[in-house]
Amino acid sequence: MKNIEFEKVLELGSLVDYHEGQVVSRTLAQNDAVSITLFAFDAGEEISSHKSGGDAMVTVIEGRAQITIGDNKYSVEAGKTIVMPAGIPHAVAADGRFKMLLVVVFPK
Repeated sequence: MKNIEFEKVLELGSLVDYHEGQVVSRTLAQNDAVSITLFAFDAGEEISSHKSGGDAMVTVIEGRAQITIGDNKYSVEAGKTIVMPAGIPHAVAADGRFKMLLVVVFPK
């Protein structure tokens, strides 16, 4: 783990700030097995369609996002989670400002 305090009760959303016209990220862990990253999206920002080598779980912390997995579109709001399977194109677009936790688990 990195970029996060140990043995302290934290509010994940407070660990990443919004910046106008940007997608901001804060990596909490990254190795061959897993990647854990916090994101803050300004309104209208997005991560365009791409594929991942691992299964990617998004948990929306604040706001709402439109998540596309293959040909399917999902509206995901704060407190909800969705998994984007490895190898399937996916994209994330902000409905307004929103924050998410992304956990990617890579196969051995």
